[in-house]
Amino acid sequence: MAAYNKFDPRLESLVIETKTRWGDDVGELSDEDRVWLARAIHEKPHLAGQIQYERAHTGFTRIITVTADDVARLYDEKFGAAAQA
Repeated sequence: MAAYNKFDPRLESLVIETKTRWGDDVGELSDEDRVWLARAIHEKPHLAGQIQYERAHTGFTRIITVTADDVARLYDEKFGAAAQA
């Protein structure tokens, strides 16, 4: 199977499944945090530090490995903007 390792808008239209992996540099997170972080990063896959597409029978699976940098950016986006308001 061919793997694609960078964001590709063309492949995005063919994504049929998403998976989230957690990088070794990501510390302990509650289940609740993992859920919203996974949802947030898949809503904006172009911002993910590590993204991969794997061919499936009817499209592609998008796999994002969430890194500590992604977590920091998403927390800042969610809570930093609220703190400044």
